[in-house]
Amino acid sequence: MPLPKISEVRELSNAQLAEEVIAVKKQLFQLRLQKATRQLEKPHEFKHYRHRLAQLLTVEAERKRAASQSANQE
Repeated sequence: MPLPKISEVRELSNAQLAEEVIAVKKQLFQLRLQKATRQLEKPHEFKHYRHRLAQLLTVEAERKRAASQSANQE
């Protein structure tokens, strides 16, 4: 399973982006729970979900910065 591409994240709307952030955070929690109970079978998924979360938060921050800059220029 390759790492997700940031271009996929940039295509999401703001609402979809927020939903995806919540979903990824829930999945990371589930992975931590599985690790604590020694039921984790695929430890590499931590890397994939953390990478995905970083992408989502980066795009979210970029959009907030762009919105504040456009508001400041007006």
